[in-house]
Amino acid sequence: MQTPQKSASLSPFKQSKSLSNQREDVAGIRVKFPGKIPVVVERYPREQVLPSLDKTKFLVPQELTMTQFLGVVQSRMVLGATAAVYLLVNNRNMVSMSVTMAKIYRDYREEDGFLYVTYASQEVFGGLGSAAPSWGSAVLSSACQHLVL
Repeated sequence: MQTPQKSASLSPFKQSKSLSNQREDVAGIRVKFPGKIPVVVERYPREQVLPSLDKTKFLVPQELTMTQFLGVVQSRMVLGATAAVYLLVNNRNMVSMSVTMAKIYRDYREEDGFLYVTYASQEVFGGLGSAAPSWGSAVLSSACQHLVL
């Protein structure tokens, strides 16, 4: 795992309250819910496909894996069949999807006590804006065509 790096730019959530107020919020949350991790989830600043979530702060169980947390985030948005969602920690680190939120929190939490996760999309399977070569899309389409019929 990479060495934890602190986020260079301020997220909208960080701008909404002072550092001391955020620390107080986290301290209260950790006392009231000792088995939960306070996570702030925000959309990548240049994201154009995925909608904003209806909430920003999440309390997640420590034993939840990043894969399970991705499922929680995806369940809060309507996605097209060709959209893939990626999670970045501190707006720059992709972590293993099998790691628990407790480990990610220990390694990447910010000085205010929150874990910051950013979500972004990538069109896949031949959708608009896909980075896949055109021949790859044709192969995938023909290989999966029997599934659609």
